Amino acid sequence: MFKRILKITASLVGLLLLGGLAFLWIAPPDLLRVGTNYSAKIVCSNVFLAGRDADEVLAVDVQAPGHPLLKYVSIKVDSEAQAVEARLFRFFAPATSAYRAGLGCSNTQSGTLSAAQLDAPAAPGTGLWPAGNRVAPSQDPEVLAALSDPALLGEGFRAAVAVKNGRIIGESYAEGFTADTPLLGWSMTKTVTAGLIGTLIHSGQMALQDDLTASYPEWATDDRKAITVEDMLAMASGLRWNEGYGNVSDVTRMLYLVDDMAGFAASQPAEAAPQQVFTYSSGTSTMLARLWQDVVGEDSLTYPKKALFQPLGMASAVMETDARDTFVGSSYMYATARDWARFGQFLLQGGEWNGAALLPVGFTDWMFEPVPASDGVYAKGHLWLEASGDKPPFEDAVWLSGHDGQSIGIFPSHDLVVVRLGLTPSRLGYSALPLAQALIEATE
Repeated sequence: MFKRILKITASLVGLLLLGGLAFLWIAPPDLLRVGTNYSAKIVCSNVFLAGRDADEVLAVDVQAPGHPLLKYVSIKVDSEAQAVEARLFRFFAPATSAYRAGLGCSNTQSGTLSAAQLDAPAAPGTGLWPAGNRVAPSQDPEVLAALSDPALLGEGFRAAVAVKNGRIIGESYAEGFTADTPLLGWSMTKTVTAGLIGTLIHSGQMALQDDLTASYPEWATDDRKAITVEDMLAMASGLRWNEGYGNVSDVTRMLYLVDDMAGFAASQPAEAAPQQVFTYSSGTSTMLARLWQDVVGEDSLTYPKKALFQPLGMASAVMETDARDTFVGSSYMYATARDWARFGQFLLQGGEWNGAALLPVGFTDWMFEPVPASDGVYAKGHLWLEASGDKPPFEDAVWLSGHDGQSIGIFPSHDLVVVRLGLTPSRLGYSALPLAQALIEATE
């Protein structure tokens, strides 16, 4: 009798185990799918866009700083198809990210990507940066010391560039990274989205008071019809959004579980009137990308190159899209540290480059203004007024800031731009402000 009970129990356990495995195979939980889609995306971009080793990227960029489940993700790189597949425990929650020239890597949940590909912007000449890519660094020992100090550069640092009076005065790179390595800016991409909208305002094709109903017609029938471009740039649209990255949230669902990212973000309801509540939202910036692309029309994929990257000499810059060819204007732009510095210098110069105005007169001044609903931490043009929670002792300073320690500090009163890129999780509490302060002291 006892043996019979044991057999029945073992059979039941076996059936439950098989049922669980079948469930994971057929309908893996969203958390697992987020993990594998994230892994495929990061490995794909770093292999085919940045030229890095796939196994190193998986171990260092994905698994080391991430959720414990990511340690059980395996990848398969198809060099011929230029795609990466990721699975959990080698079998479950398969995810694929595929590369297209000029557009980087995109994940697909169903169907295939379009055949769109872009030529890279022409490389700058042989002159001094920023017109060319030649650098004549300062020999000031204080500048050199700041850019070689591990405490100032922070754990996980990969690249740092300091620009004073429009010239690179110093730069530093971690082992395995060079001036030619494109690096992910994460949410610094949001500010580039704001800049692209500024170019369209300059040409008269957009206005800050435009609503978004042309791109999101469903908004016309409810309170969302009152939301303007200005509200969105200020992160004060009133739309519901969860920007948490520790689990399945609105932002991780948008980035890793849907093909139409802007459509997903636009489905969120309004919870407050515009300009009443500050809600930091990657969905907001991606919706704005869809909006400006609709304004530009059929040539929208080439517009970033035409409007910004080519004029500024940002030959390495690549903005990546979702599976519907909408730029992920919140999160996915790669560029070398020198090219990120070009964009920072462009904002410092008030939207002018080589004597030509690419943004409306006064637009960057508006971008730098505080958002009232943000309690003084955020500025109207997708910019921060503090560095990683530290209030800078410079009234006119603004920051581009991205996940895992990406930052560009812009200091107009000191004619200084400081770029710092790396892989530094927020739990480490790193701030680029001490680096910037050291460089200011060294150059005053």
